[in-house]
Amino acid sequence: MPDRLRQACAAFALATLAPLAAAENAPLPTVQSVDLTRYAGAWYEIAMLPNRFQKQCVADTQARYRLDGDRVEVLNRCRLADGRVDNAKGRAKVVEGSGNAKLRVSFFWPFYGDYWVLALDDDFRHVLVGAPSRQYAWVLSRTPQMDEATLQALLDRAAALGFDRAAFKRTPQTQPLD
Repeated sequence: MPDRLRQACAAFALATLAPLAAAENAPLPTVQSVDLTRYAGAWYEIAMLPNRFQKQCVADTQARYRLDGDRVEVLNRCRLADGRVDNAKGRAKVVEGSGNAKLRVSFFWPFYGDYWVLALDDDFRHVLVGAPSRQYAWVLSRTPQMDEATLQALLDRAAALGFDRAAFKRTPQTQPLD
C-alpha cells in the first residue's frame, strides 16, 4: 500500500475512532438528582449489556426497589430456561453528594457494584442505568414493553456516553413474574 494511502487510512481511522475512545474514557455523567421515593417500585428490563451475573436469565427480568431507611432493598428476578424464577436480593446505598443518582449495590457483602442513573424521564417511566466502567448497563421501564422510539433514544444516549450500543441485548418480557 502506498504511503499516502496508508496515511489517509490512518487519518480516517483516527478521526472515526477517536471520539468513541474519548467517550469511553470520559467521566460518566449522571442525572442531577433522583427522588428515590418515586424511583421505588417495579422496573422491567427492556435491554441490557450481557454480563456474567445474569447469564442464567432468559426472559422476564425485573427489579423491585423498596426504601428501607437510608438504604434501598433490591429484589431482582428473572425467568430461567426451565421456566423457574430466579431471585437475587440485595441492598443499595446512596453515594454521598450524588443527589441519589449514584448508588452502590451489593448482592454479596462486602462486594459492591456501581448503579448510576444516566437518563430518567420526568415521569419516572424509563431509565438508563450503568456503571462508570461502561461494562454494565440496563434500559428499564415501568411497563413490560417500551415503544421503539423511546428505546432507540435511550440506546443513542448510552452510545453518546461511550457504551457499546451494538452490544445491548433485548430482554423478552413474556409473562409477569407476580
